[in-house]
Amino acid sequence: MVQTPSRRSYQKAAKSLQTKRPETIGAANISLPNTPLFGTDGIRGKVGELLTAPLALQIGFWAGQVLRDRATQPGPVILGQDSRNSSDMLAMALSAGLTAAGLEVWNLGLCPTPCVAYLTSVSHAIGGVMISASHNPPEDNGIKFFGSEGMKLPSALQAEIEAGIRGSINSPIAIAAWGHHYQRPELIKDYAASLHSPLLPEVNLQGMRIVLDLAWGAAANIAPEVFVEMGAEIISLHNSPDGDRINVNCGSTHLNCLQAAVLEHQADLGFAFDGDADRVLAVDSQGRPIDGDYILYLWGQELRQSEKLPENLIISTVMANLGFERAWQQTGGKLTRTAVGDQYVHAEMQRTGSMLGGEQSGHILCPHYGVSGDGLLTALHLASLVRKSGESLAELVNKSFQTYPQLLRNVRVEDREKRLKWQECDILQNAISLASNAMGEQGRVLVRASGTEPLIRVMVEAASQELVNHWTENLVLVVQQQMAV
Repeated sequence: MVQTPSRRSYQKAAKSLQTKRPETIGAANISLPNTPLFGTDGIRGKVGELLTAPLALQIGFWAGQVLRDRATQPGPVILGQDSRNSSDMLAMALSAGLTAAGLEVWNLGLCPTPCVAYLTSVSHAIGGVMISASHNPPEDNGIKFFGSEGMKLPSALQAEIEAGIRGSINSPIAIAAWGHHYQRPELIKDYAASLHSPLLPEVNLQGMRIVLDLAWGAAANIAPEVFVEMGAEIISLHNSPDGDRINVNCGSTHLNCLQAAVLEHQADLGFAFDGDADRVLAVDSQGRPIDGDYILYLWGQELRQSEKLPENLIISTVMANLGFERAWQQTGGKLTRTAVGDQYVHAEMQRTGSMLGGEQSGHILCPHYGVSGDGLLTALHLASLVRKSGESLAELVNKSFQTYPQLLRNVRVEDREKRLKWQECDILQNAISLASNAMGEQGRVLVRASGTEPLIRVMVEAASQELVNHWTENLVLVVQQQMAV
């Protein structure tokens, strides 16, 4: 068989890595930050700076060691990617490392992150890898891992991978025979079928006009088809894979285009996905943004009515709006908050047995229907919920709750070490205490370092917009003066 240049390149890289002595398979020629590689959602950063082909090669090799050592039986690793220009390069380097570790790689190509999670969970795969920086700009990329059950790899196993990369593993390395790399894009159809199978034939979306913002990303080739199969009339925006424009002024972080399109086309509702389609935000027929808090509230009501929500418990994060929390409690429900990040939400759901959780950003987890956060799955269920209710999304939202005014500002802090040690800044801590004490029970402050971008996020929520604006500006100024310079 004639090999393509790309296939020869990763086999050559795999052979080079395999022939090294175990004690030299580390990070000798790779520049690594002093801070941990793994953040709240895998490894993420600017390509060419943090993320390079040599580092991806090492990540693949050491991840292969960890996944293989913990597998109960042999199986492949499922690999997917979003549309970024750097994703092909990172995929080849990762595959070289994985095959050097003796593993078989099934490469799906362009697909949503939850597609990798789903296919890993229903096959005999020992793990999955997704190359994506989610909602980040095009120049960034990321690598995140899934275990054999389709769930994010636990932090302890991520630490083992990082230890190998940093050359701090002294135990002998068992180098198996070469692995193999296979292109398996046909498997994406199995994922697509799984999205609407729990809903049909009970519900279809015939007669509904829905606008989809695909963000030039991973959902571009799959989302419109799935909605059409459910019977909906679809209008698509930013609907082709484009590595130069993924997430740029579109998708779940920029709703203006979707809001305008919903109003222009007199649509019933619209959905905006991020670059890897593991989250979604909605827009109602009036053009109003509907975030994850509203999605959790409405889906929670439906699950409770069908007795599928144990103890009426929803897991959310510290970002959840007070209006949502108090409205859910008034209906007899319980809400537990975690740190920001779906891994923390998932961990608390496992601990408590909760069947619904998520983030204000639109990352929703419902084990009844999926093993991971899935923007397409969430959008289909919300559209189906609206259809079954006999009301519009706008009417359902009007009857749910009123949000407290909330303002989130991002301050760019390029110094990674300073950013991750923001809690050691006494002047900032004093400013936070002053704001919290001044607002009392009328508001709250949340300052945190982003786990996925070089940002310090400042959020203030209060009973009045005046309080929100005043204390947000005050705290942003302190962060800029103390950390961003």
